[in-house]
Amino acid sequence: MAASKKTILVVDDDKSILRTFTRILQKSGYEIDVAETGKEAVEKAENHHYDFALVDIRLPDMDGTDLLAKLKRQLQHTVKIMITGFPSLETGVKALDEGADAYLVKPVKPQELLMLLEEKMKNREPAEVSN
Repeated sequence: MAASKKTILVVDDDKSILRTFTRILQKSGYEIDVAETGKEAVEKAENHHYDFALVDIRLPDMDGTDLLAKLKRQLQHTVKIMITGFPSLETGVKALDEGADAYLVKPVKPQELLMLLEEKMKNREPAEVSN
């Protein structure tokens, strides 16, 4: 199997969530990159292509929805999933307006996350192969 691993950028300022998501997603065969701030996420997204981005809405230096707006061009072929511990209709609508493909509420169940990733990947048109 020469298929390359799907890559995921996880953006959250909670180190335990980063560790948990990394462990769960790596076990499922994904390649993980993490960022604890919006600034770090911007730097990583400018230098790498990601198949998925899991973005917390509340980051220490910016709002997750603002991060999506900043990275619109870099993440145009990326499935963007917003994650929040503080759900509201306003943040949900704003996230979707900024291009989020899904919205999850913490605590995120591992099986729910994996199923969502699989579903989103199936619904994606095959992107141009770059290598």
